[in-house]
Amino acid sequence: MSDKLGASGQDKGKDQGSTPGKKKDKKTKGGKGGNPAGDGKGQGQQKSSDGSKSPRVTTEDKPSDVTNQTDPNKGQKPKGPPKAQNNGNQIDPNKPQKSKAELKAERRALQEQQRALKDQKKETGTSSKDTSSASVAKIEPKRVPDHLMADDVQAQKKMAKKLEKQKIPQRTKVQRQVRLFEHLHQYEREVSLTQSLSFKSCTIHPAIVRLGVQYAEGVICGSNARCLAMLVAFKQVIADYTTPAHKELSRDLETRIKPYISFLNQCRLMSVSMGNAIKYLKYNISCGTRDLSEIEAKQNLIDSIDEYIKIKIILPAKAISTFVIEDKKIVDNDVIVVYACSSLVLRVLRTAHEHGIKFRVIVIDGRPRMEGKEMLRRLVRAGIKCSYMLINAVSYAMQEATKVFLGAHALLANGCVMSRVGSSQLALVAKSFNVSVLVCCETYKFCERGQTDSFVLNELGDPDDLVNIGNKTAYLSDWRDYNSLTLLNLVYDVTPPEFVSVVITELGLIPCTSVPVVLRMKQVETEET
Repeated sequence: MSDKLGASGQDKGKDQGSTPGKKKDKKTKGGKGGNPAGDGKGQGQQKSSDGSKSPRVTTEDKPSDVTNQTDPNKGQKPKGPPKAQNNGNQIDPNKPQKSKAELKAERRALQEQQRALKDQKKETGTSSKDTSSASVAKIEPKRVPDHLMADDVQAQKKMAKKLEKQKIPQRTKVQRQVRLFEHLHQYEREVSLTQSLSFKSCTIHPAIVRLGVQYAEGVICGSNARCLAMLVAFKQVIADYTTPAHKELSRDLETRIKPYISFLNQCRLMSVSMGNAIKYLKYNISCGTRDLSEIEAKQNLIDSIDEYIKIKIILPAKAISTFVIEDKKIVDNDVIVVYACSSLVLRVLRTAHEHGIKFRVIVIDGRPRMEGKEMLRRLVRAGIKCSYMLINAVSYAMQEATKVFLGAHALLANGCVMSRVGSSQLALVAKSFNVSVLVCCETYKFCERGQTDSFVLNELGDPDDLVNIGNKTAYLSDWRDYNSLTLLNLVYDVTPPEFVSVVITELGLIPCTSVPVVLRMKQVETEET
């Protein structure tokens, strides 16, 4: 009877499977009933009648073999009573189960290991790209040139070494400057760059030296005038140039003019128009003198400079004047407000007067340069009726004004107009009085730089210009003796595109936002040529 009960209990344990049978196995092992196989009688039935071992082995005989085997139903939730294991693989009931925290820790460790292997593969896969990315980072152009970062010690040291190598005298640092504008160079007349130059050791062409002094003293001012004078000086440099032995003209001449450009920068910061002209000149030196003799190459460069002056400066002025007349931007009985002295605006007003249009001009002027006096003198000489007042009375002038004509130092890529300081104030007052503001500007003054204020990049003039107030007593002549007093002389300001009605160029009447389009067209034309 006991044998039958033991066999039935053993068969019942097989039918229930491994997982639900763990608690019953533990109870049986403790001797609290259940499976009668715990008394040792069940082990004797593992042999067959002929004495050979049965292929069926229980988990109690070889527990080490069972632990190395995997359960096919592992990780699946049992929906009903477990099925019998026909292959004989059962979990060791003596092995303790892991808690949820231990299982979670194991999964987390496995994830960390997989993540580490993935990162290692990424590093090995992108190691070959590191050198190329580093080279790209080196080729990336700088946002601000070294000669413009006056507050950067490393940039100034680098610039000083460059000037010393080129044998160019460096401008001494100013004694006092407004802290907000310490990143800008302040040009003062009390220090002359030509004092350290001698006729024996000087490597700069005399025409460039004379031009630099005229820039520094303010004899030549205005974007067009400065660009024209620079191109004329470079024509003289090219005419006097002789190619050394065993050297090429295209490489040696470009190297020769680099110190000249540095010297002009030390005298006064170059304008946008001058920068574009220098790019054009360098391009023609490197590409337009190949396979030519020295005489032919020099003549070719001189002709290219003359062509640039004609196409970029002279003809655009005529075209802009024609557009103003044809589009009737100046009509009879107009009261036109102008600011300071612009050669292009003067040309437009003269052309309108020659066509018989009757109008009146109000010249607005401001310190310290008082350029409006020269504008007034030239307009009166042309027979145009004029009035003259300072910028602090501009609100009274706007009450009878119909249009405002302004010149431009540069037209930036974001649509802002960079012009003589005070122009933005005039445009703001005109906007408040609902008066149209028309800007006359040639396309060679268009700049790829974007700027929204007058502080990031500007030019600082001599602060002593603010002290001189004509025949009156100069009360600020001893301003350097007061440590708490600092004078600021900004040369340019930036006018937002919202204050400008239209820009008149040789291409036609365009909005300020069309500057990037014009720059792209010019780039395409340059690549095609």
